[in-house]
Amino acid sequence: MPVNVITCASLQSESTRIPMHGQLADGESSSWLAPSIERRQMLSESPKLRGQFDFGVVDYVTSDTHFGHKRISELAERPFSDVEAMDAELVRLWNEVVPPDAVVLHLGDVALGPIDRSLELTAQLHGRRFLVPGNHDRVSSATQSKRAIERFRPLYEDAGWVVLPEMLRGERHGRPLLASHYPYRGDSRETERHQRHRPVEEGLPLIHGHTHDRDRGADGRQFHVGVDAFGYAPIPFAVIDEWLRSL
Repeated sequence: MPVNVITCASLQSESTRIPMHGQLADGESSSWLAPSIERRQMLSESPKLRGQFDFGVVDYVTSDTHFGHKRISELAERPFSDVEAMDAELVRLWNEVVPPDAVVLHLGDVALGPIDRSLELTAQLHGRRFLVPGNHDRVSSATQSKRAIERFRPLYEDAGWVVLPEMLRGERHGRPLLASHYPYRGDSRETERHQRHRPVEEGLPLIHGHTHDRDRGADGRQFHVGVDAFGYAPIPFAVIDEWLRSL
């Protein structure tokens, strides 16, 4: 089923605040809603929620780490001898760049392989970590059943991830911005997949992953933030700020 662009209200875990704000459809304030898996699932799917994502609190952004994915070095031509070497280097580079108290937005495909072990690796990563699911994530409503999402979501949460909607609409210091795993155009294969789940290009700037391109960043009004383009580490959101100012 197509993924809706959800401008969702806020939720809160006991240790982490998700940078969203808004109101419920009936006008009830929802600036920080009570935590629970059921509430998070409701928020990610309900079209009745209003509000915008506050990109202003994000310090770093990245995508497509593919922890635990044995074939990604072959498929994306990564310079690692095996998956263990890749995982260790991804963790090292992440923690070298990201301070422990930073806010990191991950735009999907965080981990594959034996998912419990792969996600356990990501618990070592610095920062307050927010995930916009990609097609390979087990919490993606674009590619997974509700039953699967309910089964796997606790694994992501136990590893320190807060799962967000699959498309975010908001502002960064007064400038409009979209975020999705998927680009307006482009793919890692010749055929552009997941067309129904891609954002519709309406002139808004978009940050995305998915393509595994080595080209850095901007392509018109879309900007690829994946690790394959940026030395296998998250990038400061200041890079996105500079691009937004240039548009």
